[in-house]
Amino acid sequence: MAAVICGSLAFDTIMNFEGRFAQQILPEQLHILNVSFLVPTLRRDFGGCAGNIAYALKLLGGHPLPMATVGNDGDEYLERMKQLGISAEFVRKVTDTYTAQAMIMTDQDNNQITAFHPGAMMQAHVTRIEARPDIKLGIISPDGRDAMLQHAEQFKAAGIPFVFDPGQGLPMFDGKELANFIDQSTWVTVNDYEGKMLSERTGLDSAAISRRVQGLVVTLGGEGCEVWIDGEKTLVPPVQAAAVVDPTGCGDAWRGALLFGLEQGWSLARCAALGNQVGAVKIASRGPQNYRL
Repeated sequence: MAAVICGSLAFDTIMNFEGRFAQQILPEQLHILNVSFLVPTLRRDFGGCAGNIAYALKLLGGHPLPMATVGNDGDEYLERMKQLGISAEFVRKVTDTYTAQAMIMTDQDNNQITAFHPGAMMQAHVTRIEARPDIKLGIISPDGRDAMLQHAEQFKAAGIPFVFDPGQGLPMFDGKELANFIDQSTWVTVNDYEGKMLSERTGLDSAAISRRVQGLVVTLGGEGCEVWIDGEKTLVPPVQAAAVVDPTGCGDAWRGALLFGLEQGWSLARCAALGNQVGAVKIASRGPQNYRL
């Protein structure tokens, strides 16, 4: 069975800053911020939430169907997907813009500053979700605003259970829209920062959100995950990484593992535990799609 993965395909330009952002930014001078970071290393990777999630799910033996849009420079990405055995049937190519681009800078404490150019991603809403016998579930990950709104409605109309994981796209929506996403979805996943924002905008705490879906997961980085079901919280412990090399794509590796577990009919806690394991493997490798299981 297949999982539709709504999100971006992007090229990631990844830079490492050998100091700490906190030592370079003066809090009392934020209103006139003007800083420059020396980045001795720079590389370009295949990325984007849909691509990264599909990569993880494929490694685990799942059948990902990324639904995304690439630009006039996207042939290289499409060829990579072909080599990985990942279907591109729901990937559209547009010729009047670039593929989405992320510029990611990481300091020695694994804090990150990211600039993101959406490019072709802003046309992702053109592709529609329809019911199909081989599609078992889906996920809404960060994408164009219209695409996230419309794809959630289409998943619901098609009767396809899906995960709502807004990630860095969460600030685009107000409380009413976010509450509607929750009510349409089957599961909700956020990190701790996003969880606080989601609660603040909707007026619903974690327990209340979990009563409106089959389950809520709040990831806590190195502290593991909170799994909320019917208002009850279970802590899923973290997995110690062999090395902490690059956090880029860890959340997407976790999402791919979550989808694999849901495909197998596992409990949400077991899915989250697998996500912690895969995230620990990913963080020991540079780039979002260069690790092996």
